[in-house]
Amino acid sequence: MFQSLSALPADPILGLMASYRADSNPNKIDLGIGVYKNELGDTPIMTSVKKAEDIILKSQTTKTYVGPTGAADYNAIVGELLLGKSLLESLGKRRVTVQSPGGCGGLRLAAEFIKSANSDATVWVSNPTWANHVPLLGSAGLKIEQYPYYDYASHSVQFEEMIDCLSKIGSGDVVLLHGCCHNPCGADLSHEQWQRIRDVALQQGFTVFIDLAYQGLGDGLEEDVYGTRLLAETLPELIVVSSCSKNFGLYRERTGAMTLICDSDEATAVATTQIAAAARAMYSMPPDHGAAIVQLILNDSSLRQEWDAELTEMRNRINGLRAQFVKKIQSIGIPQDFSFIEREKGMFSFLGVNVDQVQSLVNDYSIYLVNSSRINVAGINDANIEYLATSLAAILKA
Repeated sequence: MFQSLSALPADPILGLMASYRADSNPNKIDLGIGVYKNELGDTPIMTSVKKAEDIILKSQTTKTYVGPTGAADYNAIVGELLLGKSLLESLGKRRVTVQSPGGCGGLRLAAEFIKSANSDATVWVSNPTWANHVPLLGSAGLKIEQYPYYDYASHSVQFEEMIDCLSKIGSGDVVLLHGCCHNPCGADLSHEQWQRIRDVALQQGFTVFIDLAYQGLGDGLEEDVYGTRLLAETLPELIVVSSCSKNFGLYRERTGAMTLICDSDEATAVATTQIAAAARAMYSMPPDHGAAIVQLILNDSSLRQEWDAELTEMRNRINGLRAQFVKKIQSIGIPQDFSFIEREKGMFSFLGVNVDQVQSLVNDYSIYLVNSSRINVAGINDANIEYLATSLAAILKA
């Protein structure tokens, strides 16, 4: 039976990672893989996480299952981080949060839930969107369509075109929005734009689905959930998938959550049984270690303060690198305007060069990025920024 299988092409980012590791060029730069890196190019374990792990290892008395919906205390504190105390209380039992195996697991769990609620639903994703959105959602059997989002010429959100498209989407369909730090383009919605999306969603009746993978890495923990909280307090229904991979550095621990808001307590209770059944059918129980770390940090004032400070340092470093890179580009005399990079948020931006130029960066300069020209800004540091800028200048002049 297995002889009938055909090999699939390698994932572009994973293929880049392998090529980078095999490259002997001492000046090589990895701008592809989407993980936070410090000035030394490492992705360290946060000190607050290390301390929490030590406490857990010394005090944990069991490794028994936590149940398909995860640990109740984790779900409660993650819901509070997302929505804030007052909104969480006002929503009451209209809101439920369930633990998931990372953000990816949460997205797939949400897809299964949407499928059970309306098998004919179309999920509308931004153009562009994170590369894994389509396979994660589409493999659940959902139809996928795109709405306009990013204007490659102006390096900004095509908001009027986006609103025009959303204004034609009706009840029964789902619109997926990036909560903050848009991946791959880094161009985020303003407060006023979130407000207009809320108005269109209320008018049209479609369900909003938010992917929130980077809370705290844009403008701040509270600032980055402005749109999510605005919609949570005004829309009758909302799906939010959040991840702890980036803001807690728990990439390999697969720690995330799906939060659902329905129009009544009764609807949420029914929906929770559907979510639990979908989780049970896919992976039975979520992993506990990462969730236990997050739960402990957020419930311990000292650990939470230390984590917040570490996250602030990460965010400031990313935003500082954006400004530093733009300044370096200007200082070496590249005529093109790259100031959009400084205005964008989170780890990612499009560099705005074509595929041939990307391939020149990869093959001639050992600067690794995907063909879309998406770069991980956190891959830049003081040791490589000069080489990166001069290499960019060279391929633009060629």
